Amino acid sequence: MYRIFCRNQATRSLLVLSAVSLVVVSCGSSKNVSSKKNTSSKSIAKAENLRKLDSRFNGKIPKSINELLKDAEKYLGAPYKFGGNTSSGFDCSGFALKVFEENNYKLPRRSADQAETGSQIDIREVKPGDLLFFATAGGTKVSHVGIVHDIGNDGEVRFIHASTTKGVIISSLNETYWNKAYLHAQRVL
Repeated sequence: MYRIFCRNQATRSLLVLSAVSLVVVSCGSSKNVSSKKNTSSKSIAKAENLRKLDSRFNGKIPKSINELLKDAEKYLGAPYKFGGNTSSGFDCSGFALKVFEENNYKLPRRSADQAETGSQIDIREVKPGDLLFFATAGGTKVSHVGIVHDIGNDGEVRFIHASTTKGVIISSLNETYWNKAYLHAQRVL
């Protein structure tokens, strides 16, 4: 009886460890948890060893994109939840799906499928409302998505997304973690 219990306990532990690993890899972030909402436009200094991932966009944002971004911002601070697509918890692709759905645009559920929607664009051409895709476990497999939120005067690309550790936040491509994980951008609007 003790042997069976130990084996089942080991199996349960292995399943829990696997589930946690999947969550970390699927919509990763290496930051600490915080429920503080951050909508500041403070630029993040770029480290010397990072790729140049700046946009040249400096134009006006259409009203429809402003509305989409307002809908995204209302979820700032919402927690991360694997498979979630409601304000009680989002994963990265569920967040993008919900925000676009609220603006009458249908996206696929998975970030890997979202990465094939619309047309791929060069990072220098991105503007607010475009989607950014990342490989948070390294390699080239899409595992995370964010929505371009704003472009700084210096070309800094900031995006809103659901991270595994902080929930819905705004991050920058000037952050080492996101700069190294960045794969490509898609325009769907």
